[in-house]
Amino acid sequence: MRVGIAVMFIGIVVFVFGIIFYLQGNSLVGPTSSFMYSNPKWIVNGQWIAVIGVLILSAGLGISLRRPRS
Repeated sequence: MRVGIAVMFIGIVVFVFGIIFYLQGNSLVGPTSSFMYSNPKWIVNGQWIAVIGVLILSAGLGISLRRPRS
């Protein structure tokens, strides 16, 4: 049960980082001196990182909802 919660936490963190990278690529967040700021490559990278975060989150949810076999 605790492993599932830890995996869900990691998924949330990865998802949030993906959203931040996406917003930096769109010039909405972050310092203008960042290499990610206004960079179209980081728009795509941020989207993929966010999707991976959702997949990790759903894997953690599946682990925590799994019933032990008796």
